[in-house]
Amino acid sequence: MFNPLRLSLARRRKKLTKKALAEAAGFEQKTIIRYESGEVDPPAESVAALAAVLQFPPLFFFGTDVDEPSAEAASFRSLSTMPARDRDAALAAGAFAFMFSDWVDSRFHLPECDLFDCKEDTDPEAAARILREKWGIGERPIRNMVHLLESKGIRVFSLAENTKTVDAFSMWRNDVPYVFLNTTKTAERSRFDAAHELGHLVLHKHGGPQGGRIVEDQANQFASAFLMPESQVKAKMPRVDSLANIVSGKQYWKVSVAALNYRLHKLGITTDWQYRNFCIQIAERYRQVEPQGISRETSTVWEKVLGELRTEGISKTTIANDLALPVFEIENLVFRLTNMQSIDGLGENTAKRTGHLKVVG
Repeated sequence: MFNPLRLSLARRRKKLTKKALAEAAGFEQKTIIRYESGEVDPPAESVAALAAVLQFPPLFFFGTDVDEPSAEAASFRSLSTMPARDRDAALAAGAFAFMFSDWVDSRFHLPECDLFDCKEDTDPEAAARILREKWGIGERPIRNMVHLLESKGIRVFSLAENTKTVDAFSMWRNDVPYVFLNTTKTAERSRFDAAHELGHLVLHKHGGPQGGRIVEDQANQFASAFLMPESQVKAKMPRVDSLANIVSGKQYWKVSVAALNYRLHKLGITTDWQYRNFCIQIAERYRQVEPQGISRETSTVWEKVLGELRTEGISKTTIANDLALPVFEIENLVFRLTNMQSIDGLGENTAKRTGHLKVVG
C-alpha cells in the first residue's frame, strides 16, 4: 500500500512545499495534496516521477509508518525563529536515524544508557559536576565528546544541514537518548554543541521551565561547566593578560576561543572591560576561522558497526536497500563513515547474527 505519510516526509526532507513538488514533478498542486492526504493513491508512473524528483527509491513510499521526532520533543535552540522548512528537514533526518538505529539494534548490542535523572531545580553547574563524578572523569579535559557520549549509551548522529539555523538537537526515544550534530560547524563548536545537548538530556528529560531562552541558557551553563570545570580553569588560568593567553588555553580544553573567553568572565577571572575587549578582538581576528583548530570528532560506534558489517559482506548500499533509503541519507547520518566496498544483493536475511560492541570513552 502507498503510504502518504512517507511522501510527506520525503518532501519535507527536501525542503519542498506541496506546490514546489507539484511543479517539479509536472503535477497540479491539488494532486500532491490528494496524494499526501491519502485521498488518492498515485499510479506507478506518478510514484516514479515523485521518486525521481525527491531522489528516494520508489519502494520507500510503500513502507510502514515512520517514527518521526516531533518539534516539541527535540531541543532546537531557536525554534521560534527557525524557518519551518529547516526544522522539518532536520526532523526528517531524525526519522531516518531512528530507522537506521532500529536496524542496527536488531543486529548489535550497543552500550546501555548511563545518565542520571536530574531534578528540575538542579543547578546546571552542579549537574555538570555530578555527571563528571558519576562517569569518573574528575576534572581532566575530555579527549573526545562524541566517543564519551557513545560510551554512555547516547546515540550520536551527524547532520549535513547547510544552514546556520540548525546547530544541533537532542531527544529521548524509548528511554534511549539521541544527539544530532551539524557537521558544517567548526570542530570546537560541535564539541560544545555535544555538551549543550547532553545538558538538555540531563536537565530537561521531563521538560524544562517555560521559555526557550531559559532552557537554552541552562544547557549552555551545563556545557561550559562540563567542558571547562571551574577549579581546573582557575588553577590553569588564574590570570589572563592577553588574547594570546586565551588562544593558548583553549587548546587544553578543546573549546572555541569565544567559549573560553566567556567562561573566564563568568568565573570572575577577567573583568567586564577585558571580556568586552577580547570579544572585539575575537570578532576582528577570528570571525571566519578558529585559531589553533582541532580535528573534527566522529563516531566510534558507527565505525565499529560498519566495520563488522563489512566483514559480513554487508555494504552501505545493502543497508540503504533494506531501509529503502537513499545511500547519501545513511552517509550523512554516520559522519560519512560508510566508505565501504560495495558487496550488494545480500539482503535482510544475511544480517541476523547479533554482534556485540564495547565502546570505550
